[in-house]
Amino acid sequence: MALIVQKFGGTSVGTPEKIRNAARRIIQAANEGNQVIAVVSAMGKTTDDLVKLAGEITSKPSKREMDMLLTTGEQITISLLAMALEEAGHPAESLTGWQAGIQTESLHGNARILDIDTKRIETLLNEGKIAVVAGFQGWTASQRITTLGRGGSDTTAVAIAAALRADKCEIYTDVTGVFTTDPRVVKHARKLAAISYDEMLELANLGAGVLHPRAVEFAKNYGVKLEVRSSMEEERGTIVEEEAEMENNLVVRGLAFEGNVTKITIENLPNGLNTLSSVFSLLADNNINVDIIIQSVNKQEKTNISFSIDSAIFDETVQLLEQNKGQLGFGQILHEDGLAKVSIVGSGMISNPGVAAQMFKALSDQNIMIKMVSTSEIKVSTVVGQQDMINAIETLHDVFELDARVPVQHA
Repeated sequence: MALIVQKFGGTSVGTPEKIRNAARRIIQAANEGNQVIAVVSAMGKTTDDLVKLAGEITSKPSKREMDMLLTTGEQITISLLAMALEEAGHPAESLTGWQAGIQTESLHGNARILDIDTKRIETLLNEGKIAVVAGFQGWTASQRITTLGRGGSDTTAVAIAAALRADKCEIYTDVTGVFTTDPRVVKHARKLAAISYDEMLELANLGAGVLHPRAVEFAKNYGVKLEVRSSMEEERGTIVEEEAEMENNLVVRGLAFEGNVTKITIENLPNGLNTLSSVFSLLADNNINVDIIIQSVNKQEKTNISFSIDSAIFDETVQLLEQNKGQLGFGQILHEDGLAKVSIVGSGMISNPGVAAQMFKALSDQNIMIKMVSTSEIKVSTVVGQQDMINAIETLHDVFELDARVPVQHA
């Protein structure tokens, strides 16, 4: 008997019929002799609707109360799915995050899971029931309800799989697997049979929405075997594992992109040993995530620091920096918005020098200006104008021969 965790995203449970379809998938796995835990998101656009509803009450709702509100979305789904399972003849019981023993840190809106007490889930499984768990939520030691942030249901599913040492965690979504890039943008994107944890983590961090980075981190750290597959179609998905089978012509395994990027430049900072730590510790302490960072020293022995952020937090970031201008000692803040990040990812890049140069040449040939660059062993990220993002993705997809119509040669 295997233990399987199945996660269904919002689009996979967006209507009563889709919930019944999810129930059929779950029962199919149970009838094959497996113990099954289902983790679900809120139905369709429920979370967005709840955020809008809060906005009709106040423009500045407290994060605590927003967590209390948003977690009701998953409670609707778990109860309906448990009903569908019972109606189909299989015993099931729904559990909220706190009932499932998911303990988090005391950070509303983007909490991290600290521990999972699996006793109640195990009791249900031993009784022959399917445990239906609300994703995206947990509670603190002081019994406050928290949410896990964007993609939190992925994280819930993988964390439960890790805690219970599940044989497999299946992520059901509206696509059939992990593609070389978003197939809605590049028509002939290729579905990958397998991808490594490291590659998937880079793609997730760089904007690929199919899996949340924290979920991939959990999977890698605890050796959880993941499969991303369609909730509607009966076909094999993409396996995410430690070492994926290499494909000879896929030095670059995938492309990721995200828009709404703003570049901030802090000019004329003191050129001291603590300058970088002072700036980025301040931002980190206020939960402001920065991405690509560039430092340069000018002729006056002053330091300029540029970094990219999500445009949605631009005002908050600048306000924080200005409030601490005296402490940091900078001259002025400049910014450039209307930008996007385009990245290539692939473990084959380690042993294939010249990939970055090939990327830069391809963009140059399309007259696409590169404004910032960041690299690691298995990725190269560039910041370009938002208006050039789609052209850049399509160009790079062709240059690195990721088209589904190009024959794949396996090692």
